[in-house]
Amino acid sequence: MTRTDKIEAWGALLVAVLITVGIVAAIRWQKQKTISLQGAVLIQDSDPRKQQPIAGVLVSAGDYSSSDATTDSSGLFVLKLRKPIRRGNPIVLHFRQAQYRPLDLDDFVGNKLYIVHMVPLSTKIPQSNQPQVKVTNVRVRYTIKAMTELNVGSAVKTFEIENKGDETCQSQNPCSPDGRWKAAVGSTTLDAGAGNQFRNIRASCIAGPCPFTKIDMDRASQGGQVITISARDWSDTATFLLEAEVFHPMVSQMEHWSYPVHFGESLSFTLPSAAQSVSIEADLDGQTIIFPLGPSLFLSWAACDVGSDVDRGRVFRCTPKPGYSFQ
Repeated sequence: MTRTDKIEAWGALLVAVLITVGIVAAIRWQKQKTISLQGAVLIQDSDPRKQQPIAGVLVSAGDYSSSDATTDSSGLFVLKLRKPIRRGNPIVLHFRQAQYRPLDLDDFVGNKLYIVHMVPLSTKIPQSNQPQVKVTNVRVRYTIKAMTELNVGSAVKTFEIENKGDETCQSQNPCSPDGRWKAAVGSTTLDAGAGNQFRNIRASCIAGPCPFTKIDMDRASQGGQVITISARDWSDTATFLLEAEVFHPMVSQMEHWSYPVHFGESLSFTLPSAAQSVSIEADLDGQTIIFPLGPSLFLSWAACDVGSDVDRGRVFRCTPKPGYSFQ
């Protein structure tokens, strides 16, 4: 065996050893990786539309979980298990919420989504002399900041470009667009004032040999507080007119309405993330009342919770309090 063959053999052996070590390290890392169980808790109901998410459910796995988890407004929970626990191990998940029957779920640790349904405790109030207050015609009012523009006037200005026609250019700028005739260039500027913007800008030749003029709108067509236009004249003196509308940009509160969807004993509605000044209008026993819905989501006749999503806005769910019912 030559020296070169020996070097190649040792090199191949070294590569094989490194690959084996890498595989063993990856397997050990995978075994040491913490396992998290993900799922959602919903109300048990045969109608999928009434399987509302349940918030505030305490989820635990006894000594198998490093800490307990609590469902958010969408019913989501993420439960972290202790490192010795492996996939395929039997586990008992405990679900507790004061308004629902306790639930213990026998399962195996796996790579799946756990969808859990809990049965509500009886919330029906025995018939008494006190009648139920009927809540009807529920609607949600909110505002969103929007940029608007107020037309505050217009601006007009004329300017002249003095020139003598029928003179050849002789390759000295400025010239006519075809380079044949000596031309003159002029410009004018308009200022809309602080905080204002020009819109609908128009410029034209109004007197003189207008067929032999050209207006440059490149620096003015996009508007702004200050606009400048220039024009080229390759004949006798011409007069130009510049006109524009003046707008004042401002932020205003645009009013919007949302109408909740009624499933079972709850109302659901969504609002954009930018919604402000949220209030609920409802008829209580035929009397229209406006209820501001502040950060605490307090209503005298309903318990509400909200979940948020950056892209999809906020999801509100409200259930009637004892003594009230949605109609």
